[in-house]
Amino acid sequence: MMLVGLFSAKDKQVEAELDLLAASVEARGGRVVGWQVQRRGISRGGASRMASPFSRRTLLSSGKAHEVADAWRSAAAAVAVFVNPLTEHQRTVLSDLFGCPVVSGDDLI
Repeated sequence: MMLVGLFSAKDKQVEAELDLLAASVEARGGRVVGWQVQRRGISRGGASRMASPFSRRTLLSSGKAHEVADAWRSAAAAVAVFVNPLTEHQRTVLSDLFGCPVVSGDDLI
């Protein structure tokens, strides 16, 4: 599985959140083969937008979404697991782009 997350540049707990998600995946018999992080900083929309997604369709910027898709293919992961909650539309778009099922960490709880 590939872990993916969008985080505010102010978030200091990124590694801890990814470790927690990885532990949840592994507790269910999955194996984490990599992770991708996109940080949202002040330069891209101001401090008030730091916790907002880059895109309502993919959550990530289009460049990062394609980068994740390439990394997923290279790692031959079976599923992409997002730290962030996803809408059904985001799951559909990302699944089509990545070529694999896409779930949120909330689905593992």
